[in-house]
Amino acid sequence: MSVEPRHVAAEAEQVDLLEGSPVLVGRPSDRQLTEDIFRPVWGEMRRGWLAMVGICTGLTGILFSAIGYTFYKGIGAWGNNIPVGWAYDIINFVWWIGIGHAGTLISAILLLFQQKWRTSINRAAEAMTLFAVMQALIFPVIHLGRPQFAWWLFPYPSTLGLWPNFKSPLLWDVFAVSTYFTVSFLFWFVGLLPDLAALRDASKSKTARIVYGIFSLGWRGSARAWRHYRIAYLLLAGLATPLVLSVHTIVSFDFAVSQLPGWHTTIFPPYFVAGAIFSGFAMVVTLMVICRRAFGLQHIVTVRHLENMNKVILATGTMVGYAYGIEFFMAWYSGNAYERFAFINRAFGPYAWAYWTMVSCNVITPQLFWWKRVRTSIPAMFVMSLVVNVGMWFERFVIIVTSLHRDFLPSSWGYFKPSLVDVTTFAGTFGLFFTLFLLFVRFLPMVAMSEVKGILPAADPHAHDADHTEELAHGN
Repeated sequence: MSVEPRHVAAEAEQVDLLEGSPVLVGRPSDRQLTEDIFRPVWGEMRRGWLAMVGICTGLTGILFSAIGYTFYKGIGAWGNNIPVGWAYDIINFVWWIGIGHAGTLISAILLLFQQKWRTSINRAAEAMTLFAVMQALIFPVIHLGRPQFAWWLFPYPSTLGLWPNFKSPLLWDVFAVSTYFTVSFLFWFVGLLPDLAALRDASKSKTARIVYGIFSLGWRGSARAWRHYRIAYLLLAGLATPLVLSVHTIVSFDFAVSQLPGWHTTIFPPYFVAGAIFSGFAMVVTLMVICRRAFGLQHIVTVRHLENMNKVILATGTMVGYAYGIEFFMAWYSGNAYERFAFINRAFGPYAWAYWTMVSCNVITPQLFWWKRVRTSIPAMFVMSLVVNVGMWFERFVIIVTSLHRDFLPSSWGYFKPSLVDVTTFAGTFGLFFTLFLLFVRFLPMVAMSEVKGILPAADPHAHDADHTEELAHGN
């Protein structure tokens, strides 16, 4: 059952019937909405927030310690072996890139389709995208073996004639992910400008006014500024939209362009994109369930928002399950004995426990969202969002490790076990991710105030007519 009070749920239904908008519960005033959204920024630091920052900072310290140990000892400190030459580094890279997909989808595509329900969650989802891509970028750098030469990946005028191999899908990753991060950051920052200016004007601290003033880039809220803002925002949305499809498509090429059984398949691009949206929306649900409760934003981030995201999780989870089935069908239909063995080995070999964990989390569990009672239950969706991300991590594990651990020759077969450095590096990225997210919610508005106010009844030029019609209806 949902934990929302009955009167709040009833009011939400009433608002939906009268205004056709599921974004806000009740009819908050402009001032009340400003106070609610800026409360986490203006309020005093809570003990719970400080405790979480302390824990996450500790995990971040473990991350840098593990990276430092890797630089000192070399890649041999990891659990990689022959034939499993790729393992935790690539698994975690692909997983974190997938987490970052929901932010761009919510912000760009839903903006172009004029979906009002995105306005309460797009800012946090965009921040999540940036922080997730930062974690992902750690792994390609440290798995190079010589991270001090990472800049060789970029083409630059070189008298030595050094030039990257543009035929390598790993180089494609460099351009795809760096472009994705750049456009996502610009999109997020441009959307922040009106709210940064509002914080600048409302802050009582001189230091805060100076800092917010610098980053608001002289925003004054003139009609000309708003016109240019909307044009720039739509242009960036248009640039970001194809990136949702292209980035994880290029990441899938790391595997699909190879000749290895289990990887060499044309279904990988759409399959990876669906899986990325699947895991990204699950992470957004996880974060927003916590944030709305911790900061009292239940009337802004409503159950309707969460239910819509759960519907996306259900749809993309069904796509992922379909892809799993197609993979097995094509392995059988192709008549390739090696391909057939690779998939039978996944389901019934030494890593069968990982495969069936993946299927249970990604295919079976999301089907519970067919029931509205589950879709609107806060505890249920929180647990299921965690389960989905566990399942998506195991998906990457299954794709990479089970395709490598049994080579063409039985004499080359092996078994991968992560080392302590592998585990601590992965755990440490959670520390850095949540540290950045905690700083974000403390010093920046996690809800886009300028966009939420744009869907208030007062912002609708026909709102007075609707209210007058409602009064006449009640009078009759």
